[in-house]
Amino acid sequence: MATDRPHRPDVNAPLALYVHWPWCLSKCPYCDFNSRPLVPGERDQIDYRGAILRELEHYAQQTNSRPLSSIFFGGGTPSLIAPATIHAIIDAAQRHWSLQSDCEITLEANPTSIEAAKFRAFQDAGVNRVSIGVQALNDEDLQALGREHSVDEALRALDIASAIFNRYTFDLIYARPGQGQGDWADELEQALSLANGHVSLYQLTIEPGTAFFRQNRVEAEEDLAADLYQMTQEMCEDAGLPAYEVSNHAKPGLESRHNLTYWTGGDYIGVGPGAHGRLTAQPDGATGMTVTRATHQIADPARWLESVSKKGHATAKVRELSRHERLEELVLSGLRLRDGLDAARFVAQCGQDLATALNAEALSDLQQAELIEVDTRGVRTTAQGRLILNAIIARLLDEPPLVTAPA
Repeated sequence: MATDRPHRPDVNAPLALYVHWPWCLSKCPYCDFNSRPLVPGERDQIDYRGAILRELEHYAQQTNSRPLSSIFFGGGTPSLIAPATIHAIIDAAQRHWSLQSDCEITLEANPTSIEAAKFRAFQDAGVNRVSIGVQALNDEDLQALGREHSVDEALRALDIASAIFNRYTFDLIYARPGQGQGDWADELEQALSLANGHVSLYQLTIEPGTAFFRQNRVEAEEDLAADLYQMTQEMCEDAGLPAYEVSNHAKPGLESRHNLTYWTGGDYIGVGPGAHGRLTAQPDGATGMTVTRATHQIADPARWLESVSKKGHATAKVRELSRHERLEELVLSGLRLRDGLDAARFVAQCGQDLATALNAEALSDLQQAELIEVDTRGVRTTAQGRLILNAIIARLLDEPPLVTAPA
């Protein structure tokens, strides 16, 4: 393997900012995120707002020379937050950092009538994009997924979003129990008629720790899941919303800028209970090498609030990623993208050429099998390769992955 090069990512490049709100009306049985049902007395928005503002100040002291390219309010269900709180957080971000003129500010929302009624106030607060958790377009499956809304509410929320926001997206889950190809084709056709430029389509996975896992629910059989995935790609491509990432589809230019920061290995700040971040440190004067540090906020909301009140932040740990961990992260996330791993960016971020960082025999074999494409621009999977993405990644890394790419 070639000698590692000094790598110099642009430490003044734009940042993304993630703000986590951990509460929901109820916990969905498939959800493994850091979210929990609302409990009387547990949620005090004034305390939450004050704590988020203090964490922003903490991270601004480390990064305030860098502009923000995106802000993302995730959860949980951030549309339960009062618009005044959203406004205060965006206003603080503008004070601490310069916002790029086209800064994307996204808020996740559920399509209950109460939340959709707040869309105009969220826009007034500075939000310019909403991501709506529709998840299914039939009431029976919505109930089975533990959702609090109906199909009628979902359609109404999309109508409201289209009237208020230039950019909006929504999520659907497919490969649901009992769902056949014809069922999904009809539902996806309806969904594509509702999309205005972006849609996220996720296969149902049963994750450890979820209610579905405890209930011994099973995922769709492998052959059916593959057929559903291929049909999804073809229908979205025909509708002008090609996949730019394994589960995300958009018209060119309407991709999620925030999520692209994750998938391309860019820096981002994470604040709020359980939020994660990635920050590149300034080059070491002796070696010229940069390091990437992973930040993890305390997940439990009560402990998070207590820590912020005492220290001004609730960072549970800051860990310097090893060269190998950084390489794995970049491969795991980058190969999710249709454009794949960019060779020049990889060298800047990791200090190694792709050809020397990845298993050379696997690169050759997978290229010959037409599962990946390799050229001077980088490495990317083919449409056939994306069907077995996990197996390809394992071969290229020549060992089981140590880390999981952001979802």
